[in-house]
Amino acid sequence: FCLENTDPRMRGRGIQLLSQVLLQCYSLLQEKEVLHLVLFYESRLQDNHLVIPSVLQGLRALSMCEVLSPGLAVSVLKAIFQEVHVQSLLQLDRHTVYSIITNFMNTREEELKGLGANFTFGFIQVMDGEKDPRNLLVAFQIVHDLIAKDYALGPFVEELFEVTSCYFPVDFTPPPNDPHGIQREDLILSLRAVLASTTQFAEFLLPLLIEKLDSELQSAKLDSLQTLTACCAIYGQKELQEFLPSLWSSLRREVFQTASEKIETECLTALRALSACLSRSVLSSDSEDLLDSFLSSILQDCRHHLCEPDMKLVWPSAKLLQAAAGASLRAYHRISHSVLPLLLEQYTKHTQSSQRRTILEMLLGFLELQQKWGHVEEDESPLLSHQAPVCSVVFSALLDPSVQLQLVGIKALTVLGSLQGFLSSSNLELVVDHLIRLALHEEDSQSSEAAMEAAGSLAPTYPKVFSGHMVPKLEEELQSGRAGRGESYQKRHSLQQRCLQALAAVSTHTSIVKETVPILLQHLQKVQKGTEAKNTQDVIAVCQSLHRVALQCQQDAEGCWYFHQKVVPCLLAMAVQAAMPESTHTLPGKALLEEEVLTAMIPVISAATTHLSPELAAQSVSHVVPLFLDGDVSFLPLNSSPCSFQPFGDGECLEAQRRLVALLMAFVCSLPRDVAIPQQEWLLRELLALSCSCNCPFTATTAAKCFAGLVNKHPAGQQLDEILQLAVNRMESSLAEGPRRTQALALLLWVTKALVLRYHPLSSCLTDKLLGLLGDTELGPATADGFSLLMAESPDVLHKGCHADVRIMFRQRFFTDNVPKLVRGFHGAGPDVKANYLKGLSHVLNHLPKPVLVTELPTLLSLLLEALSCSDRVVQLSTLSCLHPLLLEAPQIMSLHVDTLVTKFLNLTSSPTMAVRIAALRCAHALTSLPTTVLLPYKGRVIRALAKPLDDKKRLVRKEAVAARGEW
Repeated sequence: FCLENTDPRMRGRGIQLLSQVLLQCYSLLQEKEVLHLVLFYESRLQDNHLVIPSVLQGLRALSMCEVLSPGLAVSVLKAIFQEVHVQSLLQLDRHTVYSIITNFMNTREEELKGLGANFTFGFIQVMDGEKDPRNLLVAFQIVHDLIAKDYALGPFVEELFEVTSCYFPVDFTPPPNDPHGIQREDLILSLRAVLASTTQFAEFLLPLLIEKLDSELQSAKLDSLQTLTACCAIYGQKELQEFLPSLWSSLRREVFQTASEKIETECLTALRALSACLSRSVLSSDSEDLLDSFLSSILQDCRHHLCEPDMKLVWPSAKLLQAAAGASLRAYHRISHSVLPLLLEQYTKHTQSSQRRTILEMLLGFLELQQKWGHVEEDESPLLSHQAPVCSVVFSALLDPSVQLQLVGIKALTVLGSLQGFLSSSNLELVVDHLIRLALHEEDSQSSEAAMEAAGSLAPTYPKVFSGHMVPKLEEELQSGRAGRGESYQKRHSLQQRCLQALAAVSTHTSIVKETVPILLQHLQKVQKGTEAKNTQDVIAVCQSLHRVALQCQQDAEGCWYFHQKVVPCLLAMAVQAAMPESTHTLPGKALLEEEVLTAMIPVISAATTHLSPELAAQSVSHVVPLFLDGDVSFLPLNSSPCSFQPFGDGECLEAQRRLVALLMAFVCSLPRDVAIPQQEWLLRELLALSCSCNCPFTATTAAKCFAGLVNKHPAGQQLDEILQLAVNRMESSLAEGPRRTQALALLLWVTKALVLRYHPLSSCLTDKLLGLLGDTELGPATADGFSLLMAESPDVLHKGCHADVRIMFRQRFFTDNVPKLVRGFHGAGPDVKANYLKGLSHVLNHLPKPVLVTELPTLLSLLLEALSCSDRVVQLSTLSCLHPLLLEAPQIMSLHVDTLVTKFLNLTSSPTMAVRIAALRCAHALTSLPTTVLLPYKGRVIRALAKPLDDKKRLVRKEAVAARGEW
């Protein structure tokens, strides 16, 4: 009845119902039914304009039918092209037309191609005048497919170009709170994919790009340059030839004149793309070599600027030359043949260090390009033909008093060394001499560190030269520094430190490691036997060098195992000797037992162990664990001690030996998870007993950490449950009363962390114990600080680097489970312990990923603001550091509390603690990211209040005050 009604609105409703049904069940239709429906819908396209939207919805449903008879797709599109004026329809209906075309292109490609250029022309008419970004994204994709799938464009190439290029450059700003989420960048990339998809557009597109490049609009320039770069990937000489002079002129002008770094970068990228495109073009015998003529014009316009005495356009010219040269080996040869001799000549001509540095930096740019192309070829390389003057220039820079020139010289030296076959053996020895001089005797630490880095990067290329020439000289200097009598302690100490650092830096090849490690260990033994009171710092310095070597060995299996079996037993032997009763009364023996020294040894042993293969790790663990449990010292070198080693024994005299549990922790907690630890249950029981009974806080804590590290990796099962139950019983009894409550708390914190990381069911029970202790007047503050330990990355145990069992998102899970309890505890706590709950909460929030924090912010903000009134400076600091990123990332929510925030931050800018003043000023600065209308009522008050910290006695506070007040 509806379909035959004379009222177009009623007919429209009938067709709308039919179309909605078809959109639900198009896949169930049979071929004859589809044919019948298509013919009906085609005839309806001639009906009243009120009916057309529903007709198009029905055709969209039919365009998705798999049983569509051949020829129907063409028939439908012809009908749409002839009967429908698409651009007069509403956005949704135009989108429906694009969807019908897209569906047919995906499923009926060959049929549509049978239409020839008529299909292209029909689509041009459909798209012409489209303005809605949602439709444009689909339309651009259709044009891209027309070109990519090789549809016939016929005589309509220019029309197709015009109908798309009219949107270039894209000028679109999405409305606020746009539900469709279309960004300007989406349209730019979609249009660029069309414009850069065919060489047929070149004759129309290149003049357009040149025109937009010459405009004043920054965004138009950027878009043009990026589109030009994209086009160069498919263009050849033929497309570019006519436009090269204009393109070069525009690019040169932009680089010489622009103040925008972005535009300069895109210009250089486009120039490199043009040069690469011309380098790729295969030449026929009679065609002109466009690359050569293009590079000649670049050289002609840039080369003379390198010789100007005021050096104004030196850098822009050098960048242009390097961009063109970086496109291909051929381009590099052509430009460097002309430029290298000139730069070498200019270096000699100029005498000022600053000018020489500029020239050497340009030379470095060309050296790095040669590095990109690999080996220096004898016959062609312009660099090889200037080998002597290049080396001479670089060596002279290393001798210059200017630190900045030295640094560029060191970089150039590193690049030259990386070019296989460039440096002769005599030059290599000279390189090593320069690096030793700079590393050890150059006053400025920047040059010294850069020289060490350079030695480290060159050593793997020339291991024989460095192990035969550099290592012996460093050893000699180390010994002379140790033996020196005439010089002050300060100078000798500084030289020793640098020798140790240089020995570590150069240890980047296994053959060199085998030379340097014995030297470092020998030095450590001599320092240990020394009698100077300052030898603690010397021992730490050796440990830091050994740690660096260990890290550098990790990726090489042979080097890693050599280092491990050489260093770990030696460190253990020296520590064991120092801990023996007869050595502890002498000063040098004590140095190795000091907390600082043991803390420095931990990362050495850990780094030497983490990357071992399971087989080698098992071999090593079979010696180290019996050393601590059974006192089996047989595998240690230097074993001259008759006394027994019993770190888990009772008695005051064994206090020194117990401290060495720190080294056991470094070893066993760094082992791969699949390595079985001998006598593990016994070891765990001994560690548990030590952590709860030891008077020394350092020993108790390291025992607790070692216990936690082993528990974290322990396979689930009855054994683990038993040892955990034992630990819980021990902790509960010690926490209840007695002198060991602090040790028991440390153990509780570390075991809780170990279990939280692996999602062990007992972790929630232990966390509840900690939450209960927040209300304890004696242990509450330390427990609150412990929440930072639970959430933070631990440096020595329980992190992924030492193979700990760390589940993803453990922080989010901990937050979800425990923050509601913390909030409830805070509201129910007495006034004397409320601060503990706030401190614990701020530690948890501080380590939470910011996106999670932003979503939870509305419920927690009032509590955070209350935390700012707390007198505890740790609470204040962690709350401020928590609020700072939220001001930047959630301005809408923070705006609701601006009055309170302004008052609290301004009060804290006069805190007695410097760190709190700085954090408060940073937050006051971050407030300026809130909407201006929210801030204006407070502007005068804040500016007046921030005048006071401008006179703060601390420079860092004044610096933050200047930045914050200036922003306000």
